Amino acid sequence: MFLIIVSVVLFAVFPLTDTDIWWHLACARKWVTTWTPVREPVVNVHEYFQQVVAIVYDVGGAPLLVAFKAVLWSLVFALFLRGVKCRNLTSSAIAVVILFIFRYQLEIRPVLFSLLFLGIYWNVLPWLFRSRNEMRGLCANRVAKPHNVVKTAGAAVLILAIQWLWCKFQGLYILGPIFALLILWANGWSRRWGAFVVLLFAMPLLHRDGLNLFLYPFGLLDRLLGLSPSAAFFASEIAENRSPITLLLNCENVLQSSMMILLSLAGIVASVRHLCRSESVWLLTTAILALVAERNFVLFLPVFFAVGIKCWPRLCLCKKSHDVRPSRLPNRLPPAAYRLLPTLLIAFTLGLWAKSLAFYDRSMVAYQRVPVAATQWMLENPHSGRLFNDDRAGGYLAFMNPSDSTFIDGRFILKTAEFFEKYLQYAESPQTFLHDADSLDIDRVVLPLRYYARWDKLLGTLDSSEKWHVAYRDSLFVVMDRTAH
Repeated sequence: MFLIIVSVVLFAVFPLTDTDIWWHLACARKWVTTWTPVREPVVNVHEYFQQVVAIVYDVGGAPLLVAFKAVLWSLVFALFLRGVKCRNLTSSAIAVVILFIFRYQLEIRPVLFSLLFLGIYWNVLPWLFRSRNEMRGLCANRVAKPHNVVKTAGAAVLILAIQWLWCKFQGLYILGPIFALLILWANGWSRRWGAFVVLLFAMPLLHRDGLNLFLYPFGLLDRLLGLSPSAAFFASEIAENRSPITLLLNCENVLQSSMMILLSLAGIVASVRHLCRSESVWLLTTAILALVAERNFVLFLPVFFAVGIKCWPRLCLCKKSHDVRPSRLPNRLPPAAYRLLPTLLIAFTLGLWAKSLAFYDRSMVAYQRVPVAATQWMLENPHSGRLFNDDRAGGYLAFMNPSDSTFIDGRFILKTAEFFEKYLQYAESPQTFLHDADSLDIDRVVLPLRYYARWDKLLGTLDSSEKWHVAYRDSLFVVMDRTAH
């Protein structure tokens, strides 16, 4: 397991490629929204996450934030893999390769804390909800009873405190009570612990905006599955909300999408064989979620390592035997070969990782995805009207240039489907944007030229218009201002 944990730490070291982190940092300083309309009610369900990452960023900037998320991801896998013995070098090599393929899933996002809390639940709840037979045995031991009562009460208070905090880290806090319900079902229902699980479900109501927090997960489910007409647009248009099957059919992220499908199916098969176990049911749940939307795969991966490899030994990812040779392979190679081949695979994978470090900027800011230099120019050259920007740049602009309110950022849940459809229409019908820019008093546009550059038509139209001119340009972003007459 040590090799897997170390690999997680190493592979999590890459720049802040998830652009949402910037609007989280902006909101930690002061709650900000765009100048365009937002849906009501507005619930800052990420408030505590934002405060934590802001403290880390204020101390050491993006490099410390990257180191912080590497440590947290290692803790997540350590919690889920606690008690799992993996002495087979072949299994470790396969695990390292899988982690390398999906290393860019190891982002600093609110889901990281959800997985951290789930990892604690993973270890504490099975002990807390012990089976009735085991509890009778403990109660019969009068000497140990007071000690166990204190431990049980402490564990229960810990879980309740985590659940209360979780409600303001991410909307996926609902996974905690659901997982607790599965553990309780597997260990035999009891009224006492049943009331405890009900209390976990009710934790959002103990916050100031309790009712809105309580209802928040339903909105997430709607957006994920596209249950309502408004949510259907987001489920189909936002890449990370689409199924890896859809992405594969569209030839997008072919390797990652293929691996997601294969591993999810393997997890489903492994879990079906052991459905009497709560852990297997959770593996099945996360595998289905991963097939529904690409963004859910990160919920599945730690569970797959923790449960799937135990439920399906033929995956050859984990063996209790000290024999390093897979039992299914014929004995045609010398024993040393079964150590040499996995070692070479691990060395090759780590070599690829080390080579990738040369392409990262020391600032640990993904300057290909956010307008670093363009934002600095905009700070030095303010404008009087309103700004139009790409959604991926919105958070960075709001954090670095808070006086210039943005058109859109990554908080799509705050926007209606009609607004988002109009926003995407600007890329295909530039004349629509020219008309709306006049009515909305938009006099500055900042858009990407390379990464996720869907704006070629709009930029070409603006460049050919007498009303607009290029005010700033680098190899990655362009700023266009309305020409003064």
